[in-house]
Amino acid sequence: MSNIVLLNNIEHKNLKVVPVRGKEYGDDDMCVPTCPKEFRSLQAQYPIVFGKNEKTGDYTPLALLGLQEGENLFIENGEWKARYIPLCAECKPFYIGKQSQRDLTASQNWVIHVDLDSPKVSTSEGISLFKEHGGNSEFLMRISKVLGLVQEGVAEVKPFIDLLVEFDLLEPFSAEMTLKNNQQHSLVGFYTINEEKLASLSVNALKKLHDSGFLFDIYMQLASLSQIAALIERKNNLI
Repeated sequence: MSNIVLLNNIEHKNLKVVPVRGKEYGDDDMCVPTCPKEFRSLQAQYPIVFGKNEKTGDYTPLALLGLQEGENLFIENGEWKARYIPLCAECKPFYIGKQSQRDLTASQNWVIHVDLDSPKVSTSEGISLFKEHGGNSEFLMRISKVLGLVQEGVAEVKPFIDLLVEFDLLEPFSAEMTLKNNQQHSLVGFYTINEEKLASLSVNALKKLHDSGFLFDIYMQLASLSQIAALIERKNNLI
């Protein structure tokens, strides 16, 4: 369960966030949402795939962190073992959202929310969100910056997906693997970009993708699939 509320420095003046990473702190996501803006940074460490909402048909780009539900292979000894942490993982347990419409002004559309039920949230241990005599802590200012990047990235997702759908570039993706203990494992339920269809697009179609600014991100997604082997290696190291 979640209890997501608007963060403020009066009700939450004593709120802290535990910086330790671990399953017990809610860091056990198999994958997290991402956006084209992140693909360059992600592709060097994480496979990027697409999830599909079977009810709406909407696709979402995802950074794969594990090979099965409830598994994040980048968490080790309370730390995230990678040079880059996906934005949607870094900002937990914070979210960006709108205030109620009656409170809005043109400069206050987006505000920080926090999940008070997150195991990362505490009043007795961790990093303070607010300074003792007022003002945001450096930690909260960093989170605010990350959430701003998330907001910008979310705006990219629909036009990016719309182009992939327009040119019928998405296809189901699966991977079969044998772990070092001879256990068979399947990675299913995701989508990727069809490289053959991409290569066969017309000059006009490629120009449209190029002009959109998303052609580079498409190639970053395809390049990221080489990181599946690295995920398997991480999994084998835990066996």
